[in-house]
Amino acid sequence: MDKIDFTDKYFMQQAYKEAREAFNKDEVPVGAVIVSKGQIVARAHNLTETLNDVTAHAEMLAITSAAETLGGKYLNNCTLYVTLEPCAMCAGALSWAQISRIVYAAPDEKRGFSRLTPSPIHPKTEVVSGIMAEECSMLVKEFFGKKR
Repeated sequence: MDKIDFTDKYFMQQAYKEAREAFNKDEVPVGAVIVSKGQIVARAHNLTETLNDVTAHAEMLAITSAAETLGGKYLNNCTLYVTLEPCAMCAGALSWAQISRIVYAAPDEKRGFSRLTPSPIHPKTEVVSGIMAEECSMLVKEFFGKKR
């Protein structure tokens, strides 16, 4: 495994830990971390139920936290690792933040941004998918299986 794969997997594991925390709080299990210069600058997981806020997605909370940590609204030279493909709202916010790279694990067949035309993602943003897709997808399926 080359260095980039190892690094991406490590940071996705950190996002997965956030998703597990959401799962344990009875939140939709999505976790995110934002990395700048090899360091995690933000960690978040879904808190829509806890905060009674439909915008409290892991990505949105991570964007806010990273901007505060870095002291600016633009996240160029940052990578978002998230366990589920971002929705249109989150993709739009990531575009406005000018994030350099998005790495997501599992696709979201119903609400993921990749189904939208034109894409809401900033044209300069690199998108990578599939790292830990199986584990992250299974966690979401387990969560919704318990709800039915």
